[in-house]
Amino acid sequence: MPPKAKITKDMVIDAAFEVAREAGGESINARTVAKKLNCSTQPVMYHFATIEELKKAVYKKADGYHTEYLMNITQDNVLLSIGLNYIRFAVEEPRLFRLLFQSGFAAENSLLEMVNAEELTPVISAMREAMNLNMEQTKEIFITLALFVHGYASIIVNHSLEYDEDLISTHLERVYTGSILAMQEEMK
Repeated sequence: MPPKAKITKDMVIDAAFEVAREAGGESINARTVAKKLNCSTQPVMYHFATIEELKKAVYKKADGYHTEYLMNITQDNVLLSIGLNYIRFAVEEPRLFRLLFQSGFAAENSLLEMVNAEELTPVISAMREAMNLNMEQTKEIFITLALFVHGYASIIVNHSLEYDEDLISTHLERVYTGSILAMQEEMK
C-alpha cells in the first residue's frame, strides 16, 4: 500500500483560501477544506486547533494577495491605478473582498489604524513617491481616497451599482486632484 500524501499547513491554508474565493469566508470549515484536499478532516484540525485560527491564516493570505493585486500598476498615474485596482478587486474577487473588508477579521479596528499597518507600507510608499509628498501628507490623501474607493467597491460588491471603469476613473481623478490641491493649499 503506498504511503498517504502528507497534508501540510500551507496546503490547508491554500485549500481554505480557494474555499473563500469560491464560496466566501463563512464557508470555511473542516469539511469544506478537507473536501478540497480530498482527505479527512483530521489533517485540517491537526494544523489548526480551531477554524477561527484557519480563517485568520486565510485572511492573512488574502491580504497579501490583495496587496499584490493593488501594486500591479499599469498606468502612469499611480494613485488612479491603485484606486482602480482596489475597485476592480471587488469586482473580480467579491468573496475575498467581503472576507477582507466586511467580515470583521481585520486586525485593525479603524481606517486610522489601517493606514499605519505594516501591510499597507508598499501602497503608501508608492503613493508617496508618485505625489512627492512626505509620509504624513500621503497618509492624509490616502485616507480621502480610501474612503472614496472603498465606498465605490462596497456598493459594487453588494450589487447596488454596475462597474463602469470610465465613470469611476473620472470620479477618482477628481477626488485625487482635489486631494492634492487641498494638500498644496494647506502647505502654503
